[in-house]
Amino acid sequence: MELVGRTFYFAWEVGLMSWLQAALSSPVINIISFLSFFGEEMLFILIIGAFYWGIDKQMGKRLGLYVLAGETWNSMIKNISCRRRPYMDHDSIEIKRVVTPGADPMDIAAQGYSFPSGHSTGAVTMYGGLARELKKKWMTVIAVVLPLLVGFSRVVVGAHYPTDVLIGWLLGLATVLVVSFLFSRIRNELVIYGILLAVSIPGVFYCHSEDYFTSLGMMIGLMAGSLLDTHVGKFENTRSVVFIVLRVIGGLLLYLGLNSLLKLPFSKAFLSGGTTAAMLVRTGRYAVIVFLLFGVYPMLFAPVERKLSALKKS
Repeated sequence: MELVGRTFYFAWEVGLMSWLQAALSSPVINIISFLSFFGEEMLFILIIGAFYWGIDKQMGKRLGLYVLAGETWNSMIKNISCRRRPYMDHDSIEIKRVVTPGADPMDIAAQGYSFPSGHSTGAVTMYGGLARELKKKWMTVIAVVLPLLVGFSRVVVGAHYPTDVLIGWLLGLATVLVVSFLFSRIRNELVIYGILLAVSIPGVFYCHSEDYFTSLGMMIGLMAGSLLDTHVGKFENTRSVVFIVLRVIGGLLLYLGLNSLLKLPFSKAFLSGGTTAAMLVRTGRYAVIVFLLFGVYPMLFAPVERKLSALKKS
């Protein structure tokens, strides 16, 4: 399905973005562009994985829900606003860092809608969630500084209007407050999951972009996987830095491998076709991947690490 999108903006936004790109040198823009990495999926997977698989699985589970609920709700709003990215409509603005490398920068289906900024929402949910969980002043400072830098980078690279970033920050903050409130007031996780899904699932009926179906699938998988561990697996966290690193590396490799493996039964044309069936398959694929990562993969920790410890002693 070809996505067209809508164009709306304030004149000052275009003026500010054009001025920033003209005033900053290419090396400086490249450095600022790198800051977007602190709001991207792969880093979030590593952080959530380090907490869930290694340090504190309850905290890791909540961090995952902060981020995935925020990304799902962000995508739901995007599919209502359908705002085109600024570089798509203004010759004075260049795109310095596309969302999907290798795809046509003008392809909305590949690059996504602009409002609100997913990087900005993700940065607030990730680092704001960490600040909420750790309750350390230094983490609170990081939770303020990193989202500001990520949001600024998204404007400088031409991927988002300033208002995209502002609303992205606010949505991220609201998500952290809502999810943490649910966990503080409701003891039954099934009820919490039911509330989050009830708010998220309506997007199935009107969303057309891949990011919504990806984040929804990952959220379902996280919920199912954590419930499996709670009632069956019950793996233990570890204080060993070596084992934490090994668990995270193994989880990352498994994520990449499963993502490729589960695409094999379907043609590339089907997966990229944008049909309802393709989107639901995408949700199912990511639900399975994250379910295996959060529920099944941790069952391997104890037997594998016992063997590694025995080999080390021998």
